Amino acid sequence: MKLDGRRQSTNVEDRRGRTVTKAAGGIGIGGVIIYLIVSFLGGGDMADALQQMQAQMQQAPTEYAQPGTPQSAEDEALFTFAKQVLAGTEDVWDSEFKKMGRTYIPPKLVVFSDAVSSGCGDATSAVGPFYCSADQSVYIDLTFFKELRSRFGAGGDFAYAYIIAHEVGHHVQHLLGTLDEVHTQRARYGRDTKGYNQLTVRLELQADFYAGVWAHHDNKMFGSIEDGDIEEALNAASKIGDDYLQTKARGKAMPDTFTHGTSEQRSRWLKRGISTGDVRQGDTFSPDYARL
Repeated sequence: MKLDGRRQSTNVEDRRGRTVTKAAGGIGIGGVIIYLIVSFLGGGDMADALQQMQAQMQQAPTEYAQPGTPQSAEDEALFTFAKQVLAGTEDVWDSEFKKMGRTYIPPKLVVFSDAVSSGCGDATSAVGPFYCSADQSVYIDLTFFKELRSRFGAGGDFAYAYIIAHEVGHHVQHLLGTLDEVHTQRARYGRDTKGYNQLTVRLELQADFYAGVWAHHDNKMFGSIEDGDIEEALNAASKIGDDYLQTKARGKAMPDTFTHGTSEQRSRWLKRGISTGDVRQGDTFSPDYARL
């Protein structure tokens, strides 16, 4: 991915080296739930899940800085990379929102290590990257990219950019009102029911599509895509599909528990966004669920 000379977003908060202290007794069952759901199935919009975990805690966590925490050259390179990718999403979505007669308000990117306090509650690195609509921020521990490469064979700069763009896609959904609508609809089903999970899959596949829309227009604006980049992103999408991850972790896939979509679905919706660049073609809510 070509990023040389690209600007770096200033909508970034560096919380690496800060420590989050929790109430006595640890994070409790809520933290276990978060770990099982997210570490196996990928990040996403975490407002509901993290609020549930926060409710399990006896008191709010406290975050404080450890000054002078050194960062490796690789971590600093990834930090610069993340700021450049975020800047690209700002440029693309500002343009796309203007086409819709809207104003794009960019999210904040919070980079942390080990654990973090968000507007949706407390989280550890185990949850992976996530978006919190309560404070309109994307949270990421950059070690996730190393895990993606070493554990899942899904490395590459464009694969990492796809992950950031997917979380920004949830912010786009928030600004367009999609997140609130889905939260309302899911409340009718109850957590972890088939209907609840299917709505979540639709939400996640649309965020994949929006990541593809970003890639399409970022390349038109800056000529950022190089040979092999799209394959990197599609490979990453396939490696974080529910069916792949569940089979890897449990030996079988359980479709009624899917929350992000299959490897084939995630790759296909990402590819559709890349090929069309047309926000209007990202309706994942109208089609029959079996045809997604």
